[in-house]
Amino acid sequence: MKENIINLACDLIQRPSISPHDQGCQQLIAQRLEKLGFSIEWLPFNDTLNLWAKHGDAAPVVAFAGHTDVVPVGDENQWQYPPFSAQIVDDMLYGRGAADMKGSLAAMVVAAEEYVKTYPNHQGTIALLITSDEEASAKDGTVKVVETLMARGENIDYCLVGEPSSAVSLGDTVKNGRRGSITANLYIQGIQGHVAYPHLAENPVHKALSFLTELTSYQWDQGNEFFPPTSLQIANIQAGTGSNNVIPAQLYVQFNLRYCTEVTDEIIKQKIAEMLKKHDLKYHIEWNLSGKPFLTRPGKLVNAVTDSLHQILAITPKLDTGGGTSDGRFIALMGTEVVELGPLNSTIHKVNECVSCTDLGRLGKIYMQMLSNLFHSSKDHISEV
Repeated sequence: MKENIINLACDLIQRPSISPHDQGCQQLIAQRLEKLGFSIEWLPFNDTLNLWAKHGDAAPVVAFAGHTDVVPVGDENQWQYPPFSAQIVDDMLYGRGAADMKGSLAAMVVAAEEYVKTYPNHQGTIALLITSDEEASAKDGTVKVVETLMARGENIDYCLVGEPSSAVSLGDTVKNGRRGSITANLYIQGIQGHVAYPHLAENPVHKALSFLTELTSYQWDQGNEFFPPTSLQIANIQAGTGSNNVIPAQLYVQFNLRYCTEVTDEIIKQKIAEMLKKHDLKYHIEWNLSGKPFLTRPGKLVNAVTDSLHQILAITPKLDTGGGTSDGRFIALMGTEVVELGPLNSTIHKVNECVSCTDLGRLGKIYMQMLSNLFHSSKDHISEV
């Protein structure tokens, strides 16, 4: 099993699929799955390729979700090995996407293959949802597939996203939710003028100072047992013409909130509007909601995944909701139980991104054991596959 996973991971890494381009990765996966009786459906949207593959037609539907696209490599001269060469050195597989997330994608594909070979008449349905638009805009990938499935009444009961969730050792952390993310582009209006004649102008920077103080110090909530408190950070701020004798006409402030389930995007928008009115500011604001928070409470999926980690690695993982967003936020809109479990995240998006080959082999066993736990019984131990 490990050898199959490593070989597939190498084949995927050697394809320079910088987001949103797939470069044949999904075709390679589809050809493998089709040989085992998976139905293959292509769902392309604009320049994004999406694959929806299924084996079986009964409930429950258990899906693996992942992406073939990767972030740019940066300065190739900084890489110890060429970023798309898939070099293996001392059990470490190097290459862009090795950890995020072609390694775990290979583990998911091989786990599904092995499970179907072992249980050709398995219960339920095994599905794979694969996109090439996760690392960039995330506008034509998983979100569009979910919309398509929901429009025709298809459901996913349980979903494992192969994002690199592990912190120090494989399987030490399972993501069972993510915070929401909302960004504001705020334009505060003033009156341009000469700095020597401030009575003839209105400086939007000065006018906004008290508002910005309240904005950055406001306590939105205390968090809860699953989420840390909502946090706000100013990401960009700009004003002025570049001249030292001109009062600017406008102040631009961009800020982002990572928010928990104690508040909603509507509450956030309303509170910000109240602050702006309180400080008597003339403004225009544009909101971009990139994802609502989601949470999968301990239940059948969480239990199946944590049990598989105990069975294969003899560990009990930490459930966590920290970090950025993932495509799990779109899948959760279906009412699906969603968790994320993948390799170590210490090198993702970095120069010399790499993943342990041993960990990838173990990850395939964990994924396969999860399927067994959901479809059959946790007593069916498959770690020797």
